[in-house]
Amino acid sequence: MRTAEVEVVVPNFKRRLSGVTSSIVQLVPEQAAQVRIAALGPGLPGDLPKLGWRQVPGLLRRPSRRRFRIWHARRNVEMLAGVILKSLFRAPVRLVFTSAAQRHHTWLTRFLIRRMDAVIATSGRSGRFLKVPYTVVMHGVDCERFHPPGEAEDGLQGTGLPGRYGVGCFGRIRPQKGTDLFVGAMVRLLPDFPDWTAVIAGRVTAQHREFHQRLLDRISAAGLGERIVFLGEVPDIRPWYRRLRLHVAPSRNEGFGLTPLEAMASRTAVVASDAGAHAEVIAEGRTGAVVPAGDGAALTESMRRYLAQPDLAAAHGRNARAHVESSFSLDNEARGVNAVYDRLWQDSPGSPCGTQSRV
Repeated sequence: MRTAEVEVVVPNFKRRLSGVTSSIVQLVPEQAAQVRIAALGPGLPGDLPKLGWRQVPGLLRRPSRRRFRIWHARRNVEMLAGVILKSLFRAPVRLVFTSAAQRHHTWLTRFLIRRMDAVIATSGRSGRFLKVPYTVVMHGVDCERFHPPGEAEDGLQGTGLPGRYGVGCFGRIRPQKGTDLFVGAMVRLLPDFPDWTAVIAGRVTAQHREFHQRLLDRISAAGLGERIVFLGEVPDIRPWYRRLRLHVAPSRNEGFGLTPLEAMASRTAVVASDAGAHAEVIAEGRTGAVVPAGDGAALTESMRRYLAQPDLAAAHGRNARAHVESSFSLDNEARGVNAVYDRLWQDSPGSPCGTQSRV
């Protein structure tokens, strides 16, 4: 893409795949239907609209159709780069930051946020930690990529695992994600529900190998090695969502937490902690249940209800798909973010446009 045509630049300065990178990879193509947008940074897919590093000097000139570009950052280093472009090099840019954090920001983050022209919070809860005006635009999910079961391979039976129903927990294997809470609940519940099998998918880093081994030892001691299965980091997680009757997101803390949305788009009921935005995306008693973060007993009892009533899980899964389609599609997110850009372009040069509103 020619630099002069680009109206929005989305920097991604982290090479390793993360939740932020995944959000960018999914959202930018959706936004591209409405605005001339390009990502910038390493490790991005070849089919994503993007700029090369050699094109960066072109950002010092105005785009062909706008008074200025939008620089949309999601990390501190990306905010800093935008501030340098705007303040030091006098580039014709306005700065937007998306915040998912649900904690008090460091002095550096607060310093950078105050220099943004608009701020987006991914949930009402994350917005409460901001000391500046903001707009809530919640994450969405691609309802075509994450879809209900439709083929034989979408059933648990085709995997070679035992049981009729699957319950799963997806995400990196670490205490923050509550993997131990899920394993503890399964050790207590599965002996009473022989039709269910538990699957855990996610990467184990060197830092958490000992934690992972303790979980394996606990499962082995309970004699459940064939019914609580670690899949590792799978190349495509989407079929596994479709093989579940129940998805569990037991995080102790989260930024946003996309796995419940991905599960619900796959027509799977969800039990989740109230970390991240889980409580804002799950319709309690209709698409799943929300329990206090870190409360293993509450998690176990909420899961017990679904394991005892597979038909209830199926019904809540159907509700979940409809809920995501109506309120949490990727198109909704793209339109909400692009609306923030439009307000900047319509306002007078240099005036902040953040408002405490919800899109």
